[in-house]
Amino acid sequence: MPFELFLALRYLYSPRRGRAARVTSVAAILGIACGVAAYILASALAAGFRDEMQDKILRGTAHITVAPVSGAPIVNADYVRRTIEATEGVRHASQTTYTGALLIGETANAYAIVRAVDPTSTHTLEELRRTLIAGHIEESFARDASTADDNSNASPIPVIVGAELAAQTGLTIGAPAQIIAAEPALRSSAQMPLMVTVRVVGIFRAGLHDYDATWIYAPLASAVKSGNAPIISVETADAYRAGEIAARLRARLGADWKVVTWGEANQALFAALELERRTVGWLISLVSLIASLNILTTLVLLVSERRRHIAILAALGARGRSIIAIFVIEGATLGATGALAGVVLGLCGCYIGNAYELIRLPSDVYSIGMIPFHARPTDVLLAAASALVISLLATIYPARIAARLHPASALRDEG
Repeated sequence: MPFELFLALRYLYSPRRGRAARVTSVAAILGIACGVAAYILASALAAGFRDEMQDKILRGTAHITVAPVSGAPIVNADYVRRTIEATEGVRHASQTTYTGALLIGETANAYAIVRAVDPTSTHTLEELRRTLIAGHIEESFARDASTADDNSNASPIPVIVGAELAAQTGLTIGAPAQIIAAEPALRSSAQMPLMVTVRVVGIFRAGLHDYDATWIYAPLASAVKSGNAPIISVETADAYRAGEIAARLRARLGADWKVVTWGEANQALFAALELERRTVGWLISLVSLIASLNILTTLVLLVSERRRHIAILAALGARGRSIIAIFVIEGATLGATGALAGVVLGLCGCYIGNAYELIRLPSDVYSIGMIPFHARPTDVLLAAASALVISLLATIYPARIAARLHPASALRDEG
């Protein structure tokens, strides 16, 4: 064992150390541990909130949305859909629409968004089946638009309603309701809104309040009377590569088409989440910085206590860099101990928070009801490494003081 390491550990854990040095050492370890644990918990909470929002958004919306810049219905929808599906990275494309409407329920009225479901959109149908909490998807949802009855207005349109919207309007399975569409997709003419009668065949809960409180799913053949929807919903093989695929679609379709990814549609939300994560990270880093001052104080006290020992080492021929190494090792040991303790505390806190669902929020304010802790390895390593680097920087000043100590004057002062 190098004598620098031996002496550093001996000085650090010696029972003869002064009480002030012991207290500051414990305070330094606890401070760093608290800083690292707080950073891990905060970053895990921010990542959990972001991941939860992304997951819920991807369940209800298209990975990429394609629409004419003019906003008019797509006349050659089948040709455009085949062109999109021929693009690398695209799994499926289907017609859809998002129509603002007024839902007239049993006990109240509420604003709603009617989304048309293309029978070929297996992704949307699978998500609907997975999130259903009551009822079922009728055969009409899986029926091709071309087979829709010409007298479809005579019978109620089957719809699937969000759980919060159903509760707000007093709708249950089998209950009739009316929808007044405010956009051309559900109108019989462009001059006046169309009131249609619907029948609730299912109730879904996606977990995102904005969807559960406003969305209604209806069959494409019933929701779009012309048979040509104004939007094409694109499902990609990898939702997180939607930007690359969207660039290919823009190049292929031309300037007459508007191509928007799910990330671009929610850019403001994710930018706010990223800014919040960075701000919290910088604030919590101050905890580790303050804790490093305790390491500096500990080493300064240790230099003061060990002046005679340092002088003897210098008189015996120990070089300045060896004396510096002794105190750097001590500071690094304190930092590593605190960082390791902080990692353990932080990961335990994440486990307990997830196991007992400690972070619960009002879903009508924050859109989701519970935030999980997602501790990412990169964040954990960054927290531990940052604490260790700060601890090493705090050792520079006291280590240089010890290295510059003159043996003769130190022995004379001790005498």
